[in-house]
Amino acid sequence: MLWRIYSFSFDVARFFIRGQPLRPLVTKSRDEGNIYLHKSRGQHILTNPRVLDTIVRKADVRPTDTILEIGPGTGNLTLKLLEVAQKVVAIEIDKRMVEILISRASKRGLENRLSVIYKDALKTELPQFDAIVANIPYGISSPLIAKFVFGANSFRSATLLLQKEFARRLLANPGDSQFNRLAVNVKLVADVEFIMDVSKRDFVPCPKVDSSVVKIHPKVNVPSVDMNEWWAFTRTCFSKKNKTLGATFKQKKKAYELLRRSQMVDEHKEKVLTNCIYDDETNEINDEEEEVDEEHLHLPCLEKEMNLFRDKIIEILRASGFEERRPSKLSNKELLYLLSLFNQAGIHFHDKAK
Repeated sequence: MLWRIYSFSFDVARFFIRGQPLRPLVTKSRDEGNIYLHKSRGQHILTNPRVLDTIVRKADVRPTDTILEIGPGTGNLTLKLLEVAQKVVAIEIDKRMVEILISRASKRGLENRLSVIYKDALKTELPQFDAIVANIPYGISSPLIAKFVFGANSFRSATLLLQKEFARRLLANPGDSQFNRLAVNVKLVADVEFIMDVSKRDFVPCPKVDSSVVKIHPKVNVPSVDMNEWWAFTRTCFSKKNKTLGATFKQKKKAYELLRRSQMVDEHKEKVLTNCIYDDETNEINDEEEEVDEEHLHLPCLEKEMNLFRDKIIEILRASGFEERRPSKLSNKELLYLLSLFNQAGIHFHDKAK
């Protein structure tokens, strides 16, 4: 479900609560005038000043900080941040919200501290900043957090308001039912701290689910690993997170995919493999992981090669004690160790040609 949390003025909140809007989701106030809220886009207004104050306090904003805010909406959170930070850079995709945000900041004499970028946060290059404080749109939570923690910008922390279920997945640890690839990848480079839950009743109109505030702290010391290789490895392991690693890697299709990616295949063998799957009509080679033609798995030129390769994989798992282990119960330290064993044996997960 796609949804988005927007901050709004307290006057508007009271206007809604009293049941006086001229039409559903239409509101006005002294600051903003009329505005139509698109519930289908998840535009829910945060109305609880206690929550806003707590978010700003827990973000530990310093007087010299430049704060990055994604999806500021009409600026309830933004105005509070402007009072304590040197500068706030807000990225907003809704032009109506941009106009209201600038107007509210100007009326309070804070416009010199505010910089608004009218763009899609996922598609724009992020400016330099010290910390992030934001109500993250649920529909882009995962890619946006990945952009933060794996991007080129270094920052002190990210205090984020997220859908509660998504936050629980981000906070999950090995052995938890919600432990997943998202948590594994983020926690490789950052620590995630739970701050508080936020009731859906603190928003107008009321969304269907509650929210949570979390704080992400980038790690000073990050493991030395090829990130593309790590992401591809965790994608393979967590495709069936509760399945044993032995069962996952015994599949012919999986062995075929890894065989094609591995550097253990010399130039001559690579040509043999290419010729086996070459499409004479399209002049293309199918290199998409999920589109492998299973008929190729039974070609004589591949059968022996794959069996030997698969045996090698299983032997590594068996010798290291991982054959009967499940990804959902493995720590990052264990996963990094297993990946290093595979790489040392010439087994790779990332398609370097791509």
